[in-house]
This record gives sequence, C-alpha cells and structure tokens, in this order.
Amino acid sequence: MSASDTQLEKQTKRHKPSLLGIGAAVAIAVVAGVIYVFGGFSPDTDEASGAPTVTEQQQGN
Repeated sequence: MSASDTQLEKQTKRHKPSLLGIGAAVAIAVVAGVIYVFGGFSPDTDEASGAPTVTEQQQGN
C-alpha cells in the first residue's frame, strides 16, 4: 500500500535541513577519523600537560 496523497516536492523541502545536518555530522566524523588515524596525536606525550609519559621518564634514567 502506498500513501494516497504524496507530495514529494513538499517533503523534499521539509527534510532538507535534517539531511544537511546528518551530512555535516558524517563529514565531521570522517575528518576526525582521518586526523586520528594518520598521526594527529602523538602517543609519546600527554596532550593535556605536554609532560613526558611514564615510559619516557624510565628511559631517561
């Protein structure tokens, strides 16, 4: 069964902001994933404080 009164143009206009928002969220997630995977963060330092990690301190002794 199908809807008896389908107005595709009207529905397209109503859903456009939602679809743009979903597309923007997916694009942001993809960019964040690429940055994370391809070296956006160094595992050798604590990003919050910039202090060396425990393994770096032990190697220095």
